[in-house]
Amino acid sequence: MIIDVVLWILFGALAGWIASLIMRVDAQQGMIGNIVTGILGAFIGGVIVRSFTGIDAEGFNLTSLVVAVLGAVVLLAVVRAIRGSTTPHHT
Repeated sequence: MIIDVVLWILFGALAGWIASLIMRVDAQQGMIGNIVTGILGAFIGGVIVRSFTGIDAEGFNLTSLVVAVLGAVVLLAVVRAIRGSTTPHHT
């Protein structure tokens, strides 16, 4: 049971990190942000895929990772739109 939680956190971190690289916000998020983004993204991506295909993306596999990254990118795009930022801030 504990190993499943650890795997979900690692899977979420990976998905969130990939999405943050795609959306160019990796430097602003940090590790915890990537984990939260990835876990929420997996949920959002699952809802999107299920809505359009009727198929559940489950388990730890490449398809689930792609779905999680897709959802995380959608999440980051929505957050960016709400904040009103169209370009990442570089310092």
